[in-house]
Amino acid sequence: MTLGASPADPVAPAGSPPLVDGAYARRWAVAAAAAADERKGVDTMVIDVGDVLVVTDLFVITHGNNARQVRSITEGVEETVKEAGGPSPLRIEGADDRQWVLLDYGPFVVHVFDAERRSLYQLERLWGDCEVLDWRTATDGPVPAAEAALDA
Repeated sequence: MTLGASPADPVAPAGSPPLVDGAYARRWAVAAAAAADERKGVDTMVIDVGDVLVVTDLFVITHGNNARQVRSITEGVEETVKEAGGPSPLRIEGADDRQWVLLDYGPFVVHVFDAERRSLYQLERLWGDCEVLDWRTATDGPVPAAEAALDA
């Protein structure tokens, strides 16, 4: 799903959510994954769900080992995406209990779990037929999500 503006014009009118194409969304999702990793996120991955979901293109999935780490990862993701020229999240859910924080940026969604919730919900297995992006080198890697989860 490619949204809105062209790369030459990535900014939406004032007061409206940003309109971005896939390249911007991918860059910001990679920045979010790197920020999570920098803040000690565990098994951070970016999954391309755009072919099977209408509401978003990419999931960034990670977890922290405790509530403080979940908060730190979440804050780091928000700061880094903004520094990379990205938008603020359209919605944030779960920030109060810090068990599963969801940062909805529209074209990509960041899921920051605690270890127990990540093990319980296993989003990477649920979306196991989707492609996992190699965010460390910012290139696509045709690795099914289920395989990536097993390798980790």
